[in-house]
Amino acid sequence: EVQLQASGGGLVQAGGNLRLSCVASGFSSEEHVIGWFRQFAGGKRERVSCTRSTDGNTDYADSVKGRFTISADSTLTTVNLQMNNLKPEDTARYFCVGGGRCGDYMAEYKSWGYGTQVTVSS
Repeated sequence: EVQLQASGGGLVQAGGNLRLSCVASGFSSEEHVIGWFRQFAGGKRERVSCTRSTDGNTDYADSVKGRFTISADSTLTTVNLQMNNLKPEDTARYFCVGGGRCGDYMAEYKSWGYGTQVTVSS
């Protein structure tokens, strides 16, 4: 089971930037995906981005395309999420998750950490 630790959250003004990091360990041969989810105050969850070590492919939610960038080393030991031009609606708790495929729901992943809070003020 993958162990995940997210960090880098904080309070930022609208238009500002933050960089989240996820340190991962304990990958099995079947786990080659790291994703970022966020959970809003009302409980709704959204997959923000996902990256695969098998082919390096990445994808993003429409709500963050052009503003967020996911990057990772080849072994997915460290996966970063660069968040630029943040908006108040980006306020959420951000989780990194690990698994075998880039599913749309957190339950599809085998592992996730405690997350890090991102708050964007207007």
